[in-house]
Amino acid sequence: MMQMRRAITILLLITVATFTMGASEADITLPEVDPLDYPVGEIVTAGSSTVFPLSERMAERWTDAGGAAPSIASIGSGAGFERFCVEGETDISNASRAIRDSERESCKAIGREAIEFRVGSDALAVTVSVANDFVSDVTMDELAMIFSSAETWSDVRAEWPAEAIMRFIPGTDSGTFDYFVEAVFDEAEEPILSANPQLSEDDNVLVQGISGSAYAIGFFGYAYYIENQDALNILSIEGIEANAQTTDDGSYPLARPLFIYSDAGIMAEKPQVAAFISFYLTQVNNEVIDVGYFPASASALNAAKSAYLDAMTEF
Repeated sequence: MMQMRRAITILLLITVATFTMGASEADITLPEVDPLDYPVGEIVTAGSSTVFPLSERMAERWTDAGGAAPSIASIGSGAGFERFCVEGETDISNASRAIRDSERESCKAIGREAIEFRVGSDALAVTVSVANDFVSDVTMDELAMIFSSAETWSDVRAEWPAEAIMRFIPGTDSGTFDYFVEAVFDEAEEPILSANPQLSEDDNVLVQGISGSAYAIGFFGYAYYIENQDALNILSIEGIEANAQTTDDGSYPLARPLFIYSDAGIMAEKPQVAAFISFYLTQVNNEVIDVGYFPASASALNAAKSAYLDAMTEF
């Protein structure tokens, strides 16, 4: 009975994909999923604290529609890949950076082939307290100084206060940390870590630290700025504000993609996981802006749906 159901599902997927791609290559429509058909069954996710609010929202929609409640842990992209690719404990890995070759190899070592699904875009937000009345825009070079060698704000610009810079940053397991280090320090961790910043995997802890002093600064995903914009100001980078347009066209220097990952074998063994991913990809653009992020481009979301369809044909 299960094999027949899978065969019918595959036929339906191929038919739908062929029809929609023929009509418009940028608009693949996945088969409709009813969460009520999956009232039980484990769905375990973990990873990026940046993707966490988006996955949490999608899980709420899934549960509200009658599906079994997914488990979601906010532990950082690196720790999420560790749990997915090494320990094999999760069904879906949330990530604010692309999976590394070494992590893919770890997945293969336990019989998993990580499949990438782009679910949105983020503008990494560099923020200060609303009490800070002297910083509104920084260059990439100044950003590097602020988070490394500069001891006081006046070390960066003479007109800024001669007050010690207080730095609050995500922990080293975070994809946000990895992305910032790659973009600002060309992947070298030593400069930022040698500045003795306050580190936390909990973005809410970072918000509290930054908002607590006019001389504090930090960074995290855009959604956490939106949630706390009454207490924080976001900085422009190289004169460019973070918004939907600058994130989509890549002109904002700290724009980045958001992902979830899974595996065809997991999706075969756990139909509720496959259904949840289909639901996620179908509904995400209805929620991503409200959560505080930006939609993935049509081509990126189309690629994610194509990857889903390919995985389904492996059942």
